[in-house]
Amino acid sequence: MDTSHGFLRRTGPLCLAVAALCFGYSPSAQAENITFAVIGPHEYDLPVDFKPFNALVQYGDGNAAGSTYDGQGRRQPTGGSHTWTGLTKYVYFRSFKAIPHVGFAFELIPTESFVLANGKNYGGMGPTIAGIATWFKPNHKSTFGIQVFFEAPLGTRQALSTNYWTNISTFFFDYEWKHFSFDGDLGAAPSSTLHVKGQHSYHPGTAFFTNLRFSWKASKLVEPFFALDWQNVMGTYDNTMSHWLPNTSSREVALGVGMMFNIAPNYSITARYSHSAEGRYTPETDAYYIKLLYLW
Repeated sequence: MDTSHGFLRRTGPLCLAVAALCFGYSPSAQAENITFAVIGPHEYDLPVDFKPFNALVQYGDGNAAGSTYDGQGRRQPTGGSHTWTGLTKYVYFRSFKAIPHVGFAFELIPTESFVLANGKNYGGMGPTIAGIATWFKPNHKSTFGIQVFFEAPLGTRQALSTNYWTNISTFFFDYEWKHFSFDGDLGAAPSSTLHVKGQHSYHPGTAFFTNLRFSWKASKLVEPFFALDWQNVMGTYDNTMSHWLPNTSSREVALGVGMMFNIAPNYSITARYSHSAEGRYTPETDAYYIKLLYLW
């Protein structure tokens, strides 16, 4: 397996800060964070034909969403919240001699979150996410693959539970130049019907999203990068009353800048700041992200 500078950046497919998945569900509430917004550069810079190895990644983000976008895209100084979210990801990477030139990853991701807003002050473990990814390399510079995750409906407390199953499926890619890299994903997150005793039955809207990262390989130690995240969430349907709930579809575009520090061949730190550029019926993004990666 390649143990060059490029290898230390390979972090494994994934990572999420899934739309409303870690914060519980309300028919009128929209996403607190764009799905997969926590990824960094080289997220999908992956090898093939390698010996099995492991990765442990800690993602974290703090979002101080002081404003909310209305239906006309205007920011209103109400309805925001302060949230802190963590994703602890364990990944087992391996390839198979019977399937040459193809890589696989098996992932398990406990989530953690803390909410402080509107008189609320609580935290705990959110739903657990598990999934698999597979990819191939058309040439030594590029990677193409797919990943499929399933998120459980329950956390350690009701406020952190979604009470519905979610599937998160994406196509991902990476391309490496000598001094630059470009990678990202395009996916959708459909959910099962929400059933809570004594309440209406709802079908949450599907989230469509993309996350793009463009980095400059300034040196072996540091890589500044630009981030673009987009998400569109369809409206919520009230099965009990047989109608769509008003103002439950949302849209957001967020732009960010960050820096990746390649500390050692098996360890890196990535930090980023992002802010909403445009939105509709959603709290704004005003967030800091950090990612710690360890390979062995």
